[in-house]
Amino acid sequence: MTKMMAGQALAKVLLDWDVDHIYGITADSINNTVDGLYQEKENLKYIQVRHEEVGALAAAADAKLTGKIGVSFGSAGPGAVHLLNGLYDAKMDHVPVLAIVGQSATGIMNTNFFQEMNQDPMFVDVAQFHKQVVNAEQIPYVIDEAIRSAYATSSVSVVIIPDDLSGQEIEFTGFKTKPLKAVMSQIAPKKDDITTVLNELKNAKNPILWVGKGAYGARKEIVAVSEKFGLPVISTAPSTGVMPTNHANFMGSWGRLGTKPAFEAGLMTDLVLFVGTNFPFARYLPETAKFVQVNNNLADLGKQRDADVTVLSDAKLFLEELLKADFSVENRPFLEAAQINKRNWDTWLDNLADDDKAGLSAEGVMRAIKDNASDDAIFGLDVGNNTEWAIRQLPFDKHQRFSMSAWYGTMGFGLPAGLAGKLSYPDRDVWTISGDGGYAMVMPDLLTEVKYNLPVVNVILENKAFGFIQHEKLMANQALYGIDLLGANWAHMAEDMGAIGFTATNLVELKEAMEKIKNLQENGNTKPIVLDAKIKNVDPIDTSFVTVDENIFGKEMVENYRKQYDIGEDLQPALSNILESL
Repeated sequence: MTKMMAGQALAKVLLDWDVDHIYGITADSINNTVDGLYQEKENLKYIQVRHEEVGALAAAADAKLTGKIGVSFGSAGPGAVHLLNGLYDAKMDHVPVLAIVGQSATGIMNTNFFQEMNQDPMFVDVAQFHKQVVNAEQIPYVIDEAIRSAYATSSVSVVIIPDDLSGQEIEFTGFKTKPLKAVMSQIAPKKDDITTVLNELKNAKNPILWVGKGAYGARKEIVAVSEKFGLPVISTAPSTGVMPTNHANFMGSWGRLGTKPAFEAGLMTDLVLFVGTNFPFARYLPETAKFVQVNNNLADLGKQRDADVTVLSDAKLFLEELLKADFSVENRPFLEAAQINKRNWDTWLDNLADDDKAGLSAEGVMRAIKDNASDDAIFGLDVGNNTEWAIRQLPFDKHQRFSMSAWYGTMGFGLPAGLAGKLSYPDRDVWTISGDGGYAMVMPDLLTEVKYNLPVVNVILENKAFGFIQHEKLMANQALYGIDLLGANWAHMAEDMGAIGFTATNLVELKEAMEKIKNLQENGNTKPIVLDAKIKNVDPIDTSFVTVDENIFGKEMVENYRKQYDIGEDLQPALSNILESL
């Protein structure tokens, strides 16, 4: 066997698992581990972040964008604690992430030494796998086991390593056991279940297809089923792009990050074909609608809503079987009305984008990004109103991808996601979209993009407020206390940090900035870019409950809603009125 430091053996295990970069900050309790990474620096790149939280969030974004395990590390004590935010994001979005955590040397453990903590209990809730090694020889074996666990369970693994152990010499030549990622066995639907679902589709007047992340990889089948049976399609926000967003049958997402056409289709439906998702807000759909749930996890069937029909199956296999049916729907007025509703919505958003008389609109910035992003762009989305605007308008109709903090919803996710996107896809166009609140939390890691020559375009929507919380306070009739933010010259700050900065306060300045950005990127720019978009602080339309149908909500509620969001009946009639006119 070959003799080497245990820390180098750790690095070799990571390389065997196709890990090519790792995020972290070195410190006295993890220096020997980092020295092991140095021995393999030609193939395993150490990305020195400015905060361990950013490293853990970037590792989670790596896993979401690539399907490969993301890896980060931190020192004992504070470094370990800082990792938790990113690890919880990975846990709640069910992606494989490994965290390597330093610990005091074995000779001083249990002596109340500086920064010494009993760290394992801290990770019990967040990590499916969490172990502390007790000798140097264990290090590569436990790391290998941790990675296998993370892949097998789509979850977080934590390995705690006393620093003196990773600096000890061991004999190691690698493992014979191949580093295989978990492959889920596919579940095909039963013929009787397909027959039952087809009968439900035949008898329904206003059916919809609702798809989630479990339907990724089935874009062609989703489009075909939608067209064959005349189904408007709704997605969960995290699965935006599972169907081309420019398809006439795609209504958008349902909920606060959604659209009017998606909400109204869900409101008027009599049959929901709920495929590949466990979306929690499905419980708020009309109780009169029949609910057909298709999921490959038995435990998820009926979890969010009592289902009339359940099908245990993978989404793609289920959709393929539906397409074999010997009938189709030639004319479905409900779909036609929904398509008109979608066109009206898109026109309304365009009108908002055109209006900068009272200040630059967020819709205008989103449209500019849409017009300038490439067909295979990667987007890192932060949390807040910026997520609403991005999900509603960004294009996901070609090969674009995005990463967001879906279930955990942590602010500050955008910049780390862009960092991960550019490292994992160096030849692709990468954008981040953040509010000024979320960006300020992680802004120092713009220096990380500068250090590693990552030309990410970071767009900041500055409205000088926690806008998402502002909306909640408005709805609760509370004082707008504690949400105002001090503005800053983000472009100037970016320049001082070695990046390139632009500021836009109106559509003319926005167009000029985008032209300069495009020219820079086309000519081999290697610096990150910050676009400081000073937008007006407007409460974006809340689509979690769209009250524009007088037959359901009454005249007064409809008038108040239309006035609040300036959504006139002439351009945005209720779906029921469109259907009636047909």
